[in-house]
Amino acid sequence: MNFCSQCGGPLSLKVPAGDNRPRHVCERCGTIHYQNPKMVVGCIPEWGDRLLLCRRAIEPRYGLWTLPAGFMENGETVAECAVRETLEEAGARVELLGLYNLINLPDINQVYLMYRARLLDLDFHPGAESLETALFTEAEIPWDKIAFRTIHITLEHYYADRRRGHFDVHVNDIYHRPR
Repeated sequence: MNFCSQCGGPLSLKVPAGDNRPRHVCERCGTIHYQNPKMVVGCIPEWGDRLLLCRRAIEPRYGLWTLPAGFMENGETVAECAVRETLEEAGARVELLGLYNLINLPDINQVYLMYRARLLDLDFHPGAESLETALFTEAEIPWDKIAFRTIHITLEHYYADRRRGHFDVHVNDIYHRPR
């Protein structure tokens, strides 16, 4: 950040009084510009023993498979975001079954929240951000073509829980830099 969104003044990175982290602070009006993690929200759409995946039509990871998910918008709940992203990316209508997975990615300032969901029908189709959509059994999942580590972990938890016959809520931390 270089300029204040309030007054257009120059910003400097410093620790404001009463804070403990460097923030972008406007030199002219004193506005503190907080930068917080982005929420990535989606779901695991189930139809019997199959899951709905989308093949990405956008970067990053163009052409690889993922669960429908995307960035949360202002003014919506995480549940609304999961339903919206599934409709946008897969043209699929779902009923959410509950929060399933939370993955913290502190090195890239993201938090993934994934819901289990039931497809309401088989009327799905690729959205603007997907090349194709398809249902997969566990044996059919293209494991070597999964777009993101977060999705791989989510699917691994899902199938382990499915085999146990009980779905837990999972929390994971993924660090890209050595700790």
